Amino acid sequence: MSIRVSNLTKYYGQQAAVKDISFNINTGEIVGFLGPNGAGKSTTMKMITTYLTPNSGKVEVNGMDTEENSIEVRKKIGYLPEQNPLYLDMNVLDYLEYAAQLESVPKENINKSVKNMVDICGLGDVQHKDIGELSKGFKQRVGLAQAMIHDPEVLILDEPTSGLDPNQIIEIRRLIKKLGKQKTLVLSTHILQEVEATCDRVLIINNGEIVADGTPDSLQDKFRGQVQVNIVLKNDSVDKELIMKAVSSIKNIEKARILKEDGNVIHIIASGAKGEDVREDIFRKIVSLNLIMLGLHQEETSLEDIFRQLTKNK
Repeated sequence: MSIRVSNLTKYYGQQAAVKDISFNINTGEIVGFLGPNGAGKSTTMKMITTYLTPNSGKVEVNGMDTEENSIEVRKKIGYLPEQNPLYLDMNVLDYLEYAAQLESVPKENINKSVKNMVDICGLGDVQHKDIGELSKGFKQRVGLAQAMIHDPEVLILDEPTSGLDPNQIIEIRRLIKKLGKQKTLVLSTHILQEVEATCDRVLIINNGEIVADGTPDSLQDKFRGQVQVNIVLKNDSVDKELIMKAVSSIKNIEKARILKEDGNVIHIIASGAKGEDVREDIFRKIVSLNLIMLGLHQEETSLEDIFRQLTKNK
């Protein structure tokens, strides 16, 4: 089940929330949709799910135009919006049964579907409670169960782990990874570690425009800057000037400096040329000086670094 977004544009009055964006998502992909507040994430998701109509461009779900075949498209999609709309005066089981009826789950399969969602989303302890009595985390689980009750082929999840505790977040991540093997899954989140833990691919949107599209590894390769290596040495009355001269002489090291001295430990940071791994050369040089190395760590460009680089001051 694929999603094809072509030249999609959406205005609110005179303000362009989404500006001529295009991308494709294939079955079996878990795609993280990232962007700062107001970037256009939720607007794009609402257009994919037919909740909003674009001003121009189109969305196709498995080849079906979302405007021309909106009812059929909705049958294929499970949607958890950022603001989780729940009937607080209904108990969990009644609500999920109602959601199953709305999604046209065959009558003979409703009880099985509800039980399955209760098990998958960990709602067994609260299934007989009114939704209004639940914690935010359990309300979020009910929203997830509602989105999946009809076993949709496409899942659109807007901030699915909002309000969950660390253990619940791990459980939902596992569920997302499992679901992503059979479904097309789009996940919007502000938690970048969540994207790194669960997503095969990342789309970053800023000011209504797609500014990056790729796997986490490919984006790190593309945006990787100068290499930063932290060196930790035991300080046994060593000649600091000699050490700095030796480290600075290593091929592809552009500069080095003492970061701090902590008791009998010296912390040095060395900057290397973009894309170069200089750790082996540093190790050999330190060993040749008969110094004791306590640590050697090369900092990688994180998804957070890339996100900040692409969305700041714009």
